[in-house]
Amino acid sequence: MSRPLPACPAFVLHSRPYKEASALVDFFCPDGRRRAVLRAARGKRGGLARAFQRLELELRGQGELRTVARLEPLGIPYLLSGTALFSALYLNELLMRLLPADDPHPALFAHYAATLEALAGGRALEPLLRSFEWRLLDELGYGFALDQDCEAQPIDRQALYQWLPDMGFQRVAQWQPGLFHGHELLALAQAAWELPGTLAAAKRLMRQALAPHLGGRPLVSRALFIHRKESSRD
Repeated sequence: MSRPLPACPAFVLHSRPYKEASALVDFFCPDGRRRAVLRAARGKRGGLARAFQRLELELRGQGELRTVARLEPLGIPYLLSGTALFSALYLNELLMRLLPADDPHPALFAHYAATLEALAGGRALEPLLRSFEWRLLDELGYGFALDQDCEAQPIDRQALYQWLPDMGFQRVAQWQPGLFHGHELLALAQAAWELPGTLAAAKRLMRQALAPHLGGRPLVSRALFIHRKESSRD
């Protein structure tokens, strides 16, 4: 039998039943996203494989599909409910959809843990989500400048810009839906969330920037969040 790999901190991103009494679990570790089989998942051990609980993980085996050798909790789970819970599920889905397997991102792992802590602490959702989306894109090599356009010219706070995939911001002459004012981009560059319009611009920008990488398949967490909001109005 192969020796376990070195232990590492981890969070569960997704878990589903596998064969008879096992589960197929996707973990997020500083060394990247790792998929492993968790045996005896219907017992006490399976109860540890819950989302938003910091864990210590040991895996055994080689290749893409490993086996969980040891799983221990590190502290108590982050207590999330309502919109904070749906927001955390959204982060998990983004990581599942965009993060390649075994691609190390220790800084992103630390940012994810800090974001969960902030969500559990009742911090404002929108700045946390936009900051995480931006960090994710940047870590994956899809980042872009907010203070200059695609021709390396400084953003003019009085001008209008459109965002182009793989290029950045292009200055345009006339307004149309989906564009950005220069002052909005400069506010985003400074993370000045308190300025009017900054949060709305950030949400619009991140949706445009994430779309090419998510493909045409909608996000389940986003649909669940919309359904919850609609149900709460009834």
